[in-house]
Amino acid sequence: MAGTKKLQDLELRLERTEQQLVMLQKISRLMVRKMSLPEVLQAIVALVVEATRCDSCLIYLIDSGELVLCASNNPHPSEIGRIRLKMGEGLTGWVAKERRMVAIPREANKDPRFHFFKNLPEDTFEAFISVPVISRDQVVGVINVQHRQPHAHSGSEMEMLRTVGEQVGCVIVLARLGEEADWKSSHVEFLLASAPPMPGKKLV
Repeated sequence: MAGTKKLQDLELRLERTEQQLVMLQKISRLMVRKMSLPEVLQAIVALVVEATRCDSCLIYLIDSGELVLCASNNPHPSEIGRIRLKMGEGLTGWVAKERRMVAIPREANKDPRFHFFKNLPEDTFEAFISVPVISRDQVVGVINVQHRQPHAHSGSEMEMLRTVGEQVGCVIVLARLGEEADWKSSHVEFLLASAPPMPGKKLV
């Protein structure tokens, strides 16, 4: 009996590892594709929804010191780019400011940090989990995942979302840079232009 339990636990860990590997592979493919920022954000939303089977996934990006709603799996054409939160405001702002995940399995809107938006039906959902999006040790946004019904977030689910937040930051930053992120026509010229001067060499 004990051997059967150990085998089941091993199979479960292998399944979780495989899921995380698949997620990382999909994120890696995003990094090598040339995509606009909206395309990147929607691709990330689709990955998160597929992996968590959530009812809502919202992505906020930091712009001029504020968090701006930039993507959602549910259509919010009138709210995208318009809903804004200050750093530290609401659960989303708290996650961005503290650089920490928050997971609430039920009655998320009763949390004292919660900021309610009447135009977002997701604000009535029960379960809420939010992770910071990080690039080069800087928070560039926040990913919110919500379930309509109470949902116990497993350790593997939280770890996967934390990993997503750590991995997609670079993809988002590259998309925001757009044409500025393109390689110069001559890689050699680019390297020589950006290299520090050799010791003992005079600059002319």
